[in-house]
Amino acid sequence: MVERHTPLTLYLDCFNGISGDMFIGSLLDGGLSLDLLERELSKLALQSYQLSARKVKKGPLTATKFDVNAKTEHSHRHYRDIERIIRESGLSPAVKEAAGNVFLRLGEAEARVHGTTLEKVHFHEVGAVDSIVDIVGACVGLELMGISEVFCSPLNVGSGTVQTAHGTLPVPAPATLDLLKGIPIYANEVGGELVTPTGAALVATLSKGFGPVPSMRAHSVGYGAGSKELPGTSNVLRAVIGNREGLAPNMAAEGAVVVVEANIDDMNPQMYGYIQERLLAEGALDVFACPVQMKKNRPGTLLSVVCSETGLAELLRLLFQETTTIGLRYHKAQRAVLEREIRTITTELGPVRVKLARLDGKIVNFSPEYEDCRQVATANRMSYKRVQARIVQQIMNTLSEEML
Repeated sequence: MVERHTPLTLYLDCFNGISGDMFIGSLLDGGLSLDLLERELSKLALQSYQLSARKVKKGPLTATKFDVNAKTEHSHRHYRDIERIIRESGLSPAVKEAAGNVFLRLGEAEARVHGTTLEKVHFHEVGAVDSIVDIVGACVGLELMGISEVFCSPLNVGSGTVQTAHGTLPVPAPATLDLLKGIPIYANEVGGELVTPTGAALVATLSKGFGPVPSMRAHSVGYGAGSKELPGTSNVLRAVIGNREGLAPNMAAEGAVVVVEANIDDMNPQMYGYIQERLLAEGALDVFACPVQMKKNRPGTLLSVVCSETGLAELLRLLFQETTTIGLRYHKAQRAVLEREIRTITTELGPVRVKLARLDGKIVNFSPEYEDCRQVATANRMSYKRVQARIVQQIMNTLSEEML
C-alpha cells in the first residue's frame, strides 16, 4: 500500500471507459493492499463472496484484474436496502458518506430514466453483491491510500447496444448517460459499453473536475483491467496517484477553461444584467464587464465569460442570440483555485453562512454571505455595515485557530 504523510491526488485516465472493478483494480495496481481492502469490506453485512486480484495482459499493457466472486442472486435490492447495509456497517463515517452518496446519485438517475421514485427503484445489476462491493470498495480504497481528491479525464463511453435486465439498451445506457450530464464524454472507433452505470456513478460523485491531468507529482501509476477484450487497444483504466503539496501556488488546479470575449458599443446597458444572469444559469463560471475605448473613439464594454470547454458551444450561441455582437474571440486558459467551503457560523445576531478559502489547509480568506447579513440587518433593525463588521469580528474569533 502507498503510505504518504501528505494527502494524495488521484487522476483517472478513462481512455477506454471505467467500471467499478476497473476502478479498484487500478488502485490495487497502484499500491492498495488487497488484505486491507478485504478487512474493511468484511464490515459489510454481505455473505458468500470472495475477492481476487491477478495480473493480466490487456493488449500491450499489464494490468490488475479485480473480481468479486459471489453467488448468483435472484432477488433485487431497493435503494433503502443498500443504504441500510452501508449505514449499519462498521465502516468509517467518511466511507459511509461517500458510498451512500454514490448510491444516492445512482438511484436518482435510475428513477429519472424509468419514471419512478427513489423509494421504488429496485436495482438489478448494481444491487448485486459484486456491485455493492465495487462501489464501497472504491471508497474504502481511496481512504486506505490517503487520497483526498479525485480528478478525471473526459470519458470514452463506447457505442452500440448493451444487454441489461431492462432489455437491449443503447450505449451509453440511459442511467449512465443521465449520470454523465455536464461531464465531457466522447466515442471513438472502440465499440461496446465502456462506461458502466457503476463507473459513471463513481466518477460523477467523487471527481472534483474533468479535464487534463492537474499539476501534480506522480508517485505511482496503476492499471485496472476490464473484462472485455478490445481489438487493437487495451481495455484498462489508468490511475495516476501523486500529490500537489509544495507546488506553487499550491492551489487546486482545475484544468483548462475557456475565456470568451466580445467588444460591444451598441447595446442598451440595461441588458447586461439580464445577459449575465442567463450566462451564469447556463453554466458560465464567471461573467464580467469592463469599460473600453473602441474604434472611432467610441466608449464600449468588454464582456468576458469564463466557461468549461464542454459548455463553450452553448454559451457562444447564447451570446450571439442575446447581445448585439457579430464576432467573438476565445482562448484556453489554465486556472487554479483555493479549496472552498461553505460553513454556517452561529453568531450573536443569528446563523450566517460563510465562504471559506484555504491554502495548505489553513483559512486565508473568508466572506460572510451577503443575503444572510442583509436578513440579519433587517431582522435586528441595524445598518448593514455594522452587522457585517460584527459578524466578521466574531468569525475571526471563532475560526482563529484555523487561519493562516
